[in-house]
Amino acid sequence: MAKKERPDFSLFLSILKTLEAIQAPYMIIGAFAGTVYGVTRVTYDIDIVVDLKSEHIRALCEAYPLPRYYADPVMIYNSIEMGIMFNIIDTNRGEKADLVPFRPDSSYQSAFDRRVRQMVEIPGAEPFEVWCARAEDVILGKLMAWQEGRSRKHETDIFDMLVFHYQGLDPGLNAEFDEDYVDQGSVRIGKEAVELWNTIKKAAQIQSSQG
Repeated sequence: MAKKERPDFSLFLSILKTLEAIQAPYMIIGAFAGTVYGVTRVTYDIDIVVDLKSEHIRALCEAYPLPRYYADPVMIYNSIEMGIMFNIIDTNRGEKADLVPFRPDSSYQSAFDRRVRQMVEIPGAEPFEVWCARAEDVILGKLMAWQEGRSRKHETDIFDMLVFHYQGLDPGLNAEFDEDYVDQGSVRIGKEAVELWNTIKKAAQIQSSQG
């Protein structure tokens, strides 16, 4: 059986570096952000929330011109107005990167205000610094996603992050992690999210105590 081809993150890497260069506000969320905080699951997706003004859109489209790339400024403007995801496509490689517009009235507001600089590692590239959601906000995002679709991957990701935290594998994170913030946030999501959060906390504490 042929080996599964290793995912290519070159387009995402390029976009992250471009966002840095044009000084466009952004943050990485989801499972890829979770890898900074202990998620062990291999993920092929990098979710990026962007807060783009007109000058950022122009600079982004100029960085990814036709015919190789598809980054249509009209499509981006319209997507931002409607608050829906848009993408940049590398037509040579058949790769697509999805970007989520930031809206001040969205659930991303608190996470965007609290975002932090973190070192990330992408296969085939040197580690580099990016804007990333805090661990607590990654967990809350996963609780919201779980409530919508009941996917087990969100449960295991949260469990990995809590074990990482309780075992003190990152002293800096251990000192900064605000469990009360997640407690309060889970209440806003709903009763089932609170129950799941408390269940995962207990399981992670047991796992951590066993080494």
